[in-house]
Amino acid sequence: MNLQRFFSALVTIAMLTPAVCLAVELTPKKMPVAASKALSDPVARVNGVPIAAADFAKAYKALSAAQGGAQVPPGKEQEAQQFVLNQLISAELMYQLGQKTPVADMDKKVDETITRLKGRFKTEDEFRKGLDQQGLNEKELRELIRRNVVIENHIEQTIASKIKVTEQEIREFYDKNPETFTMPEQVRASHILITVDSKASADDKQKARAKADELLKQVKAGADFAKLAKDNSGCPSNKQGGDLGYFSKGQMVKPFEDAAWAMKPGEVSGVVETQFGYHIIKVTEKRAKDKMPFDALKGRIETSLKQRKIGEQVNAALDTAKKAAKIEMYLK
Repeated sequence: MNLQRFFSALVTIAMLTPAVCLAVELTPKKMPVAASKALSDPVARVNGVPIAAADFAKAYKALSAAQGGAQVPPGKEQEAQQFVLNQLISAELMYQLGQKTPVADMDKKVDETITRLKGRFKTEDEFRKGLDQQGLNEKELRELIRRNVVIENHIEQTIASKIKVTEQEIREFYDKNPETFTMPEQVRASHILITVDSKASADDKQKARAKADELLKQVKAGADFAKLAKDNSGCPSNKQGGDLGYFSKGQMVKPFEDAAWAMKPGEVSGVVETQFGYHIIKVTEKRAKDKMPFDALKGRIETSLKQRKIGEQVNAALDTAKKAAKIEMYLK
């Protein structure tokens, strides 16, 4: 487990809850973050409540790690910092709103979350190491989780529990987005791969090709394809007798794809060369392009539409709260 990334994600979730992130419509899918400069402390006040520079720095670091440590392009540092600050302000506003909604069994919920987090680590020491890497102790972690519980409880009680998605809305979304719910044409194939490095010597390539040719003769003579794959293939699919499952166009390297799509179910290719080595391909099934049935998707569509409605209403609640709030920002 990548401890730093795990705890970075934890801090991000705790400070910028999923519901709040969902609510910020202008949040880009990927906001690169660079190391922050010296900051005023606090960096902002929301209705008199300070947002500490230390909390800002942790959120900044968490977002950076969650995005693979991507750096801000030159001249975009202020934009990136403002992005993080806006998220923290939204989270603080939601927390202030959430305090008006009682939480049942707060300590129990926090304890359960801590237990789940610890369960993802092999030892208590690994858990502590993850905390240390984020500059947190367990008391601070508990406080972050407690705040998250307050916000999620408020959203659930005042917004999510009151939102309904009708059968008509689900059906209309399904009907208006046919490509979203259409499975592309697919083929299912198995293969035997005799691996050889593309930079291998001519002699090594010749030996690998000769082995592939010999195996192809055995296949054509009626040998069990799956057993030959299990005993000879250099692909991890050998454990499944060479079965690669279903794939659509564009998912395999071109020589392999061209061969597979040119065959009918039950046919076996000649020896096909790719950068991975020499393949013998057997097509087992083909599926035509097909729209997935409504009944199989109904639950997923309902969940998606409900989340969208929750986001819209959280946005509205935040807009109202911001208009009434006294927000002071000191970040330069």
